[in-house]
Amino acid sequence: TEAGVTIERRSSLFETEPVGPVADQPAFLNVAVLGTCDLEPMDLLRAMQRIENELGRERLVRMGPRTIDIDLLYVNDLVLQDDAELVIPHPRLHERRFVLVPLAEIAPDYTHPVYGLTTEELLDRTEDTSVVAPFARSI
Repeated sequence: TEAGVTIERRSSLFETEPVGPVADQPAFLNVAVLGTCDLEPMDLLRAMQRIENELGRERLVRMGPRTIDIDLLYVNDLVLQDDAELVIPHPRLHERRFVLVPLAEIAPDYTHPVYGLTTEELLDRTEDTSVVAPFARSI
């Protein structure tokens, strides 16, 4: 647990097929969490990267297999698009079923601050047809 971070809601665990140029890799497990935080966005990003590193994350191949990948999707209604290291809302969340399905489970009515659409509306409109299925086994 990182200091200053409280998890309020967590989605179910979903198994998803890999998306992107590296097709020969195992399925991913995805979950969305909603929480509160005392950290500034960049400090939260650094805390998330520390967790990834502690769990053995290696950044060897872009969009390739990885132990863990933690993405910061939203920070309230903040729009931050001029920082090369951190863009909020996440720039591709509206294109990805593996993000939208878990997010819709915990925040279906949250409105995207740039597009003005709820999570459910983004999910209904995405062109992504990748399989996002409830993970059947316990971990």
